[in-house]
Amino acid sequence: MARKKEIKELGDLPYYRDEYTAQLEKLEVTTPAELLQALQDAPKRKEIIDALDGVGDKIADHWEELLATAETAVAVAEKAEVVESDAAVVEEGAYVVKFKPELSAEVKEMLAYREYCNDHRPEFKRQEWFRYAKLGTKWRKPRGMHSKMRRHYKYRPTIVSIGFRGPALVRDYHPSGFKEVMVHNVKELTGIDPKTQCVRIGGTVGRKKRTDIIANADAAGLRVLNR
Repeated sequence: MARKKEIKELGDLPYYRDEYTAQLEKLEVTTPAELLQALQDAPKRKEIIDALDGVGDKIADHWEELLATAETAVAVAEKAEVVESDAAVVEEGAYVVKFKPELSAEVKEMLAYREYCNDHRPEFKRQEWFRYAKLGTKWRKPRGMHSKMRRHYKYRPTIVSIGFRGPALVRDYHPSGFKEVMVHNVKELTGIDPKTQCVRIGGTVGRKKRTDIIANADAAGLRVLNR
């Protein structure tokens, strides 16, 4: 997967045209930080959309999201004087390794076993999915009185049963090893342990709250799964 381009100047923004530079200078916007501040101000945002040909609310929202993320990353990097080896920024533009959890030996073993179970679990398909295309492959429990699949005949496909589940100890763990905590506002970040827990932002959270949550989570050293 290609890495996202860093926003160091206005020209790095997607869909940006050279003609926008002069138009933004008339609005006293010359840097990415000034553009972010202008986009967060409703009257100024409207002026920018009206002045730039081809720029609407959708592109403005995309620019604001990219600029806010870049500004947050810069702020966190400047605050970190002593950086741990697994989250170090050695030089400008270097890859930042994501936060890693502190796991016990038992949890690590169970996570590895869960991955093994996932790799060896059969693909459960609906009874007679191969005969009638209209049924599809989505799993349905066979209930017929004479169903050979329900009666576990050897030449019929395997059906869902409790023995195919993963270990109970790590059943609610994210593949990274963190326990997920659903968050809908900044207050809910309180009490989350950055060593063992990570943050997942609720799907109903708006852009402004999401930006605040990400900024506060980064400052607290919390990993956000859906940035």
